[in-house]
Amino acid sequence: MIWTRRRFLRSALTGAVVLPLATKGLTSSLFAATNPATTAENVALFEELERASFDFFWHEADPRTGLVRDRAIAEGGDVRTVSSIAATGFGLTALCIGHQNNYGDRQEITARVRKTLHFLAHQAPQVHGFLYHFVDMQTSKRRLNSEISPIDMSILLCGALTCREYFQDEQIRRDATQLYNRVDWPWALNGGDTFAMGWIPEMGFSSVRWDTYCESNMLYLLAMGSTTHPIPVQCWHSIRRPWIAYDNIRFISTPAPLFIHQFSHAWFDFRDKEDDYTDYFQNSVLASRAHRKFCLKLSDKFPSYSKSIWGITASDSSTGYVVWGGPPKQGPIDGTIVPAAAAGSLPFLFNESATVLKNLREKYGEKVWKRYGFVDAFNPLTGWVSPDVLGIDLGISMVMAENARTQMVWNTFMRNPEVRTAMDIAGFHSPGPYNTEYALAASSQTNSDNQQ
Repeated sequence: MIWTRRRFLRSALTGAVVLPLATKGLTSSLFAATNPATTAENVALFEELERASFDFFWHEADPRTGLVRDRAIAEGGDVRTVSSIAATGFGLTALCIGHQNNYGDRQEITARVRKTLHFLAHQAPQVHGFLYHFVDMQTSKRRLNSEISPIDMSILLCGALTCREYFQDEQIRRDATQLYNRVDWPWALNGGDTFAMGWIPEMGFSSVRWDTYCESNMLYLLAMGSTTHPIPVQCWHSIRRPWIAYDNIRFISTPAPLFIHQFSHAWFDFRDKEDDYTDYFQNSVLASRAHRKFCLKLSDKFPSYSKSIWGITASDSSTGYVVWGGPPKQGPIDGTIVPAAAAGSLPFLFNESATVLKNLREKYGEKVWKRYGFVDAFNPLTGWVSPDVLGIDLGISMVMAENARTQMVWNTFMRNPEVRTAMDIAGFHSPGPYNTEYALAASSQTNSDNQQ
């Protein structure tokens, strides 16, 4: 799996269709006057999903280091020892959710967070404050010849900073702060205005950069908000933000899987905010709507997709890990369903995403639901089912489910003063009025889709 998403993005970042402007879409149905996530049926669904995900992050982490397996057998009992710092970042956030919802003994959860952050801050090998992407979960030694990855370090830090604000524990706060403050963000710019995609000791920095809109909003904001090694605001403005079009929907994106519109939003609350370029929350609403329409159009060839079951993002496949999705079409799409695609879209397209999860649970049951929840992916047309779950996919599913029903992760993470400072530096402010004509057109099209 090493570099898989990054290799894809190397080509994707240069291939977007550029449009001169775009209009704003409809707000998520989640934030209507009555929150549909609080209905008894949805609460039960999210409780089941989040408890199963919590079990993964609890049982598939080393109890001494806190490092979380990159992937594990969906039924449990895995012996692989490769961890990822991204899965660990989601895991730290999962521990906050588990503590809040009493998914385990609260004292034991607090102790696990304390051990994890202390290990990461004082014992894990680091380069200019960055940790390697893939490491041994027992020793934290570099595995798979992996890279220093600024984006994966950002996911780890988002988890650490969530813990810093959630737990009223001096050691947790101290170690999380040390982990964040020691990161030398300008080093990873490698002399440019945008971040290098990665660094490996054998070859140095990658020539490809995080210079186009994707999940990297979190990376730039964390770096701008640093009180010890900040990057200049010019870096934020140096990111290319191309517009792509699908049917009557236009939004900022590259030709890339749906996860790029989800990951930063797991922690950063972009609701009711915009910068000089767009309203990023609304942008993800539009991207989610476009993806659903994309799947519906695929249903003629792949009847596994419908208005009630859809979702493709980077995941396992019958031939290995694949970066696929759309629009536009990416990868060898074959009818595979990826539950994390819909789960990660819950805050943006709540009713449609929740419907997918309910239907997957009811229609396929134990074929796709195991000890840790939904398997990473499966293909109803061929009968193939992934034997594994992935930490980052369970993580985005769990965090977005919790944000949908309580906004707890958003509310906790956004208390970090560095985060608020970074958004001020980037120029975020209250959004202007929506384009009513476009909103009505989008609503009409969505209603038409729902009737198909």
